[in-house]
Amino acid sequence: MTRIIAVVNQKGGVGKTTTTVNLATALAAIGKKTLVIDLDPQGNASTGLGVEHRDRVVSSYHILIGSVTLAQASVVTSIPNLHVVPSNIDLSAAEIELVQEMAREGRLKAALESGADGYDYILIDCPPSLGLITMNALVAAQSVFIPLQCEFYALEGLSHLLKTIQLIQRRLNPELDICGVVLTMYDKRNKLTEHIESDVRGFLKETVFSTVVPRNVRLSEAPSHGKPAIVYDMNCSGSRAYIMMAKELLQREKTRISQAVKVA
Repeated sequence: MTRIIAVVNQKGGVGKTTTTVNLATALAAIGKKTLVIDLDPQGNASTGLGVEHRDRVVSSYHILIGSVTLAQASVVTSIPNLHVVPSNIDLSAAEIELVQEMAREGRLKAALESGADGYDYILIDCPPSLGLITMNALVAAQSVFIPLQCEFYALEGLSHLLKTIQLIQRRLNPELDICGVVLTMYDKRNKLTEHIESDVRGFLKETVFSTVVPRNVRLSEAPSHGKPAIVYDMNCSGSRAYIMMAKELLQREKTRISQAVKVA
């Protein structure tokens, strides 16, 4: 069964796209057929996976307005087992164009219901907002993955995001869960990082991944070369963290499936 995960945080610059691209690459590297849906008008995930702007004629915008299928919009990347639905600035118009449409929050879900077969994982890179585009991701997904920067303001944003997820669960997607929170830009030399980690782990318990993503210049350099960091420099600390994160995610998925079987 395809696992659909929305990578969400309404705050920008917390590592959403870096997490989406590198986690997807790590999953693909161990044989999981993976699709990244770039749902951010900035198109950074597309850039990070080496998709040139001239190759984004068909994009996630066209999926949301219903003019193409998922298969028609997906692009093969240079990484085996990894495809991407690219994005461009046209997607910013979807927020306005869909306002008057019926079932506007379910456009992406409808596209995935008829085209997700064949993928083990679909990761949705969301924009830094909680608007209609992100709503589409939350309605379509089974799980939410939250990258959380180790800074004070991130905690305030997390509280607002959790309330939004609860609202979606009540009204639009009762099956939605939080598969994990990951701490990014982690600097163990910084006392604030230690305090943020303690607060988040104390509040969210086992929801927080054991793996943390350190501050690492190679993670920042990789997109300019059109490559995930795992491909650009597999041995850097950031790449190693994302490889460990993928292993932890798979272990959590095994536990989830095992518990579901016991309940059944």
